Amino acid sequence: MKKIVNDVLKEEVYYEKLENGLDVYFMPKHGFTKKYAVLATNYGSNELEFVPIGEKEKIRVNEGIAHFLEHKMFEQPDGGNAFDKFSTLGASANAFTNFTTTAYLFTATENFYECLEHLIDYVQTPYFTDENVEKEKGIIEQEIKMYNDDADWNVYFNCLKALYVNYPVRVDIAGTVESIYKITKEELYKCYNTFYNPGNMALFVVGDLEKDKVMEIVKKVNHYDVEKLNQEIQKFYPEEPNHVNKKEIVAKFPISMSMFNIAFKDNNVGIKGKELLKKEIVTEILVDMIFKRGSKLYEDLYMKGLINENFGGGFSSQVDYGFTIIGGESKDPRAVKGAILEYVEKYKSEGLCKDEFERTKKKKIGNFLKYFDSVNFIANNFISYNFKDINLLDYLEVVKNVKFEDVEERLHVHLREEYCVISIVEPR
Repeated sequence: MKKIVNDVLKEEVYYEKLENGLDVYFMPKHGFTKKYAVLATNYGSNELEFVPIGEKEKIRVNEGIAHFLEHKMFEQPDGGNAFDKFSTLGASANAFTNFTTTAYLFTATENFYECLEHLIDYVQTPYFTDENVEKEKGIIEQEIKMYNDDADWNVYFNCLKALYVNYPVRVDIAGTVESIYKITKEELYKCYNTFYNPGNMALFVVGDLEKDKVMEIVKKVNHYDVEKLNQEIQKFYPEEPNHVNKKEIVAKFPISMSMFNIAFKDNNVGIKGKELLKKEIVTEILVDMIFKRGSKLYEDLYMKGLINENFGGGFSSQVDYGFTIIGGESKDPRAVKGAILEYVEKYKSEGLCKDEFERTKKKKIGNFLKYFDSVNFIANNFISYNFKDINLLDYLEVVKNVKFEDVEERLHVHLREEYCVISIVEPR
């Protein structure tokens, strides 16, 4: 295995690309009781148009199918559930689907190698029938309806619908009740065979484990047909204009105080690797400086009674899209948006505080080092970054090289009124 070492972090990662295309990473964490593995595919709810492997024509699948497929992967041909064996082995297992990734994971303190073998085995064993697909539709319908009744979920997705005209990030990850009822087992197999291709997947293992034993398990359990693998997946996305879709979306829910999401659309997209990582870090520092608790904006809004302690912001960074989002509760969300835009223009004309930049940057470095005591943080972030051609071990180098001028430039380019939208959920 190739060895990747970071002398500053005093961490090392072993890497090997298997014959079938699967990227395998292992990070030893000596003395740690908890062990963690995550097997992920570079496939999420945004992948709606593609050419299935083995075919020539582009197809469009039903919204929510990536999430539906994740649900169905736990059903086994013998009628059992993949979670059951994890429980028997004393492990805690889970899975998730987001816009860009589907991941299957577990944590364990014992029986780790048996759990790892089971993880790889069941993710390679799809079992879809007309009956079990139909049964799942009712379960997911209830999940969708539950989220439709959730004010937090609605204020967030309405914000994405305001930001994006065409890009599928504006579509709920679970799809709609109408779309999931159109899903068939044939459609699920097409998605599985195309995207659960080991050349489109990665495995990350971290813990106090033996490297050779980990690789022995991985190679023993892999039973993909090598001849059909390592084919490039043709994916298609609608063209997304720079302008936003709607400046404001308002919904009503049975809540006591209005909730809001204010967002700025990022149009500097289509980049990967360290360039993308730098943009992410620069934007996060900028957002922290302006919107964090204790900032001038926060104190001003709080003293005026316009926000409470739930106010905060963050940046979502992906290859083909990105956005800064600020959320909270307020008696007057539009006044909050107005104040934010005023402060942004003030900082553009008067400049940001360099001392505040240095403090925020040091805090970011400190938090990153602290998080390396969490095997969950290491594995999930390593996998997420891997699909964006970023090595998590490069994070410290990139953040140290961020300059004050980078943050000021990002302020002028990204936080612009024409890219700003607001989503409000008002008391019914």
